[in-house]
Amino acid sequence: MNNFNFYSPTLFVFGKERENEAGKLVKRFGGTKVLIHFGGGSVIKSGLLDRVKQSLTAEDISFVELGGVMPNPRSGLVYTGIEICKREKIDFVLAVGGGSVIDSSKAIALGALYDGDFWDFYQGKAMTKALPVATILTISAAGSEGSGNSVITHENGMLKRGCGGDALRPVFSVLNPELTCTLPAYQTACGATDMIAHVMERYFTNTQEVEITDRLCEGILLTIIKEAPKALVNPADYDARANLMWAGMVAHNDVCGVGREQDWSTHGLEHELSAFYDVAHGAGLAVMFPAWMKYVMNHDVMRFAQMAVRVWGCEMDFQQPEKTALQGIYKLEQFLISIGMPVRFSGLGAKAEDIPTLVKTLFSSGAATLGNFVKLNADDARKIYELAV
Repeated sequence: MNNFNFYSPTLFVFGKERENEAGKLVKRFGGTKVLIHFGGGSVIKSGLLDRVKQSLTAEDISFVELGGVMPNPRSGLVYTGIEICKREKIDFVLAVGGGSVIDSSKAIALGALYDGDFWDFYQGKAMTKALPVATILTISAAGSEGSGNSVITHENGMLKRGCGGDALRPVFSVLNPELTCTLPAYQTACGATDMIAHVMERYFTNTQEVEITDRLCEGILLTIIKEAPKALVNPADYDARANLMWAGMVAHNDVCGVGREQDWSTHGLEHELSAFYDVAHGAGLAVMFPAWMKYVMNHDVMRFAQMAVRVWGCEMDFQQPEKTALQGIYKLEQFLISIGMPVRFSGLGAKAEDIPTLVKTLFSSGAATLGNFVKLNADDARKIYELAV
């Protein structure tokens, strides 16, 4: 196991109707004037936005609203939010929504205290400070409610890039599983896939003797595999929704990734798909992860076989462990199909003729390789995209 620091200061407020405590929580963390950031009509139609505003008003906390966040959040709205924060002297950003809303809120919080272009941080500039961010989560998926990460698509070139740091960890996150019960089945499935991908980016590592985090990863995966189908069959199943909501957070706050090298090449490959075709991030990951696994499997076939046995219940073939590894990948694909996810380019509307463009944009920053488990060059990326076709 490698040396590590782990800092996770977020207060998690979990359970039914806890969104009604938003005002008290904002006051606890020093907020006096809040930007409420949200997406489309669902938080309005459900009454959630009104409940949040009433809670803030009850604590004499003023606020400004900014809606309109899209899936794969865009830079244009971030610039608008930054301008509002500076003009209105906002001192707290409250995200009401899913991962896209939270990522956009984090970008606004960064830019509000920065004299330059917020995009500098998404191109590698180290961050030092941001406005406090808090979340009221409505989708179990991205884990942004507990992480220090944010991903934004810049509309100049449609570049989808991420940044991360402790300044972006939410000061509190309200997690009420009831708020996820009205999600369409496709969004629930995309969210479960996103969680699985977050775990696997950490699981496939070159670091040896990491049994504790291996077992944590495997336990999270087993939970998602059990609970996602239950939530799809009965969307109002509170316990299934609760387990998924906490799994999504634990999958990405890095408690299962400390002390080990992580990969993240599949997320990089997928970001080009969702930026180019504007597809759901989870759906893109469902297509790219099996392709990546098949391509790199022989780098450490026993790690793939271990997952196949411990997570998917495969029998270990010690004479030909690659058979076990491939069986595990097959079972992953079958699970993804069973919850309504695509596993090939065609399911996304993606086209083989676009692969050269995807590869070019993927390496447009000048980096020679992608990922850590196997360092992929442009030719490797092309071959993985072709496998996904």
